[in-house]
Amino acid sequence: MQVFTAPACLEHDQGEGHPEQSWRLRAVLSALSTDQRIVVSNAAPASLDQILRCHDAAYVGRAAMLSERGGGELGPDTMLNAASWRATVAASGAALAALDHALAAGGHAFAAIRPPGHHALRDGAMGFCIVNHVAVLAAEAHARGCDRVLIVDWDVHHGNGTQALIEHDPSTRFVSMHQWPWYPGTGAAEERGVGNCFNLPMHPGLPSAVYLEALWRGIERATIDWIPEVILVSAGFDGMLGDPLGGFTLAATDYAEWVRRLREGFRDAPIVALMEGGYAPRLLAAGVMATVLAMGDDDGRPLPAETMVTSEMNG
Repeated sequence: MQVFTAPACLEHDQGEGHPEQSWRLRAVLSALSTDQRIVVSNAAPASLDQILRCHDAAYVGRAAMLSERGGGELGPDTMLNAASWRATVAASGAALAALDHALAAGGHAFAAIRPPGHHALRDGAMGFCIVNHVAVLAAEAHARGCDRVLIVDWDVHHGNGTQALIEHDPSTRFVSMHQWPWYPGTGAAEERGVGNCFNLPMHPGLPSAVYLEALWRGIERATIDWIPEVILVSAGFDGMLGDPLGGFTLAATDYAEWVRRLREGFRDAPIVALMEGGYAPRLLAAGVMATVLAMGDDDGRPLPAETMVTSEMNG
């Protein structure tokens, strides 16, 4: 199973006490390194042109300059340090490398990245997000001839930035299941875009099977008579039971089940998943591992301890 990342993603620092810290990615890379079926590769940064497909030049310039000058507040809950812009374009680059691999091989790939992206707007940062990586991937997929792109967002928070960027594009469909009411306050079922947005607002504290089936029913509804050519997943793991920023009750096995259903339901569509939220290191690592293994040909379970080896990525 192929995973892409970039060392620069570890350098972004939003300050002591901020929930989006480098340990999130370190925990994931450490877990991935224990399974010999997983190959972790470093990727090159995204190009400016690829980012400008989704973001205003003035905003991109402001973010890059603020970081170059040492950092500061770019948007609500979103701080930069001197390495933040470098980390952001590295994260988009790793996501694009995962798309490259999936389209070339006709398989699936995962991007282990930070900072996350699904709250980022065309001209602004919010919710720890600077560039909307999944929207950048959708634009790249369209540029490569994919006429139908499905975005599935299973982060516990609504992907408001993604919705805002694609809601007028009928060639992209967006399915988001998220806690309601919760940050950022968007994602009502009535928010349909041009008929291409399928929001599934859910109360916290329900049995995990309720969330599992609700998202799958939303995906089925979004793809009636519309078969995606590529599936992009905003893979947040803050919906797991015990995450400090969410109230869902999901387990790692639920994410693996969604991946298996996507593979079975859309056999000709490569899946590219990229890391969004998840703020408890053990839970985040377990969710990513289950997702990555389910994207391969295995059953989504880790290898026995005696067979574990270190991957190519030292983290």
